[in-house]
Amino acid sequence: MRALSVLCLAGLLVACSKPEAPTDEASSAAPPAETAPAAAPAAATSGAAIAQALAAPGRLPEDLPQDVNRKPAELLAFFGVKPGMTVLDLYSAGGYYTEILSNIVGPTGRVYAHNNTPYLGYSKDEIAKRYADPGRLANVQRITGENNALDLPDNTFDFVLMSMVYHDVYFEDAASGWERVDPAKMLAEISSSMKPGAVLGIIDHAAAVGAPPETGGTLHRIDPELLKKEVTGAGFVLDAESDLLRNPADDHTLAVFDPAIRGKTDRVVLRFRKP
Repeated sequence: MRALSVLCLAGLLVACSKPEAPTDEASSAAPPAETAPAAAPAAATSGAAIAQALAAPGRLPEDLPQDVNRKPAELLAFFGVKPGMTVLDLYSAGGYYTEILSNIVGPTGRVYAHNNTPYLGYSKDEIAKRYADPGRLANVQRITGENNALDLPDNTFDFVLMSMVYHDVYFEDAASGWERVDPAKMLAEISSSMKPGAVLGIIDHAAAVGAPPETGGTLHRIDPELLKKEVTGAGFVLDAESDLLRNPADDHTLAVFDPAIRGKTDRVVLRFRKP
């Protein structure tokens, strides 16, 4: 199966993948609210495993402050991640979510941590530290794939995570080797790799309503309605969305790595399901 990968430049990576500093975002964000009660059973099932994963003594010290801003416990419960799953962390960068997912799925599960060459270069220090001990994260398989040439195994994943990377399909820069991604091709590849009923979880920086796709390559944001349209157009069902990371104080006009908004962007959280 042919696949793709979405590259990020070093500057872009600061926006999408570099660890976010803890903030007091919660004070300005809208109260957490899930728009579909279907998330509750999943959260109840996976909550204990997620709590144990976040409390695991082997986590890197620099990961811990990020929990305040990223809210992984609530998000991964919303997505329904639980022990025994086979999951894909697509464009995993330094592996913040990879490690948490590894601890949740446990020895009976497996995590595929995908990166491409620019991500590997940008995050090389964090990657080296995270995987320095071969006995750590033993259930993680690292895979590399470039733009529009990612080869994922068929009918494998129970859950696929795309954390603040979907907008990057609209970035393009020939000089740096960044090839514009075909979203339909990307989503078809992801779908083929998932089991029926599996979940695709997307977290991304929100653009203004009606913002053109190219905003993904300029401000590194995406209109949530455009995102929904593309993913459902590829055959996925929008199962639920959460307001957990929404921030109405973000006016959506700044690039996400601007110091005035970095770490405090308005972020959309969507749970899609493969029929």
